[in-house]
Amino acid sequence: MRLPNVFSGQYVDRAAWIRKDPAALAAAHADPESVLLPVWESRNLVRRTQQGWAVEFVEARGCGASHGRAEDWILLGRFRGRLCFTCDAAHDGTPAAAGDASFEDLRRTAGLLPDDEAGLLAYARAMVSWRQRSRHCGACGSPTSVASAGHVAKCSNEACGVEQFPRLDPAIIVLVTDGERALLGRQAGWPEGRYSTIAGFVEPGESLEDAVAREVLEETGVSVQDSSYHSSQPWPFPASLMIGFTANASPAAVAQPDEELEDVRWFTREDIASGFPGLPFPQSVSFRLIEDWYDAGSSIPLRSTPGVKLWGRPDR
Repeated sequence: MRLPNVFSGQYVDRAAWIRKDPAALAAAHADPESVLLPVWESRNLVRRTQQGWAVEFVEARGCGASHGRAEDWILLGRFRGRLCFTCDAAHDGTPAAAGDASFEDLRRTAGLLPDDEAGLLAYARAMVSWRQRSRHCGACGSPTSVASAGHVAKCSNEACGVEQFPRLDPAIIVLVTDGERALLGRQAGWPEGRYSTIAGFVEPGESLEDAVAREVLEETGVSVQDSSYHSSQPWPFPASLMIGFTANASPAAVAQPDEELEDVRWFTREDIASGFPGLPFPQSVSFRLIEDWYDAGSSIPLRSTPGVKLWGRPDR
């Protein structure tokens, strides 16, 4: 079986039944074993370890007003036997963190966190981001209140009463090949030499396969002949679900970038082994797409090939 992508996996029991049971939720708040994962300015609270990073768990009971009202916390579920909540720690200045803990960007720390902790922090980051964007009703503009342990934002206007639920933005990400070459592009703002697979958001009235064909044609000028699902990855920056595909193109296809890409071109395995192009972060589904294609045609796995240039840890 293919290993789950980073941020993916059944790492937490979401315990959704507690969200609708006031007594069970109150007991969860009072449980001395319950913990809180505060998020500040889209950053998660972590601490350094000899291996890299680890989640910094805050005891939920008696943590004080610095993390807001308990009724505003968002229940994530049960992780390693303990109930976990998250909250928005935003206030004037940087919130205090004990010892060697600090608020860090998950894009920086994910590759050095245990996989289940990276997934839990991604979940927390995504829920707090959604709550920040749902403080007012999208139908009438009235303030919303928290319901269902933070998983519902309910309009305070009784004449409206619209309920909002956490939403994801589906996006396809695709590795196009002609068998021996992979089609990769780069954006102007990326580090020099870095290329990645083609990606874009799914539009209304469009299937995933339709989105693959449209995005590849729009961004590269290449028509794909067919596409196949590979794997998916929650990407909480801020709320995307990356849906990975592979696709085949004609060996004679000529690539031309549109205005979204600075460059797009075909690369062989030999090109990649030489260190150009530089590849995306190993914790991304984009890297997994490239890796699976590369390994299928090479006697040496991509992660073990000398000279390959990666952004992030090479052993993830």
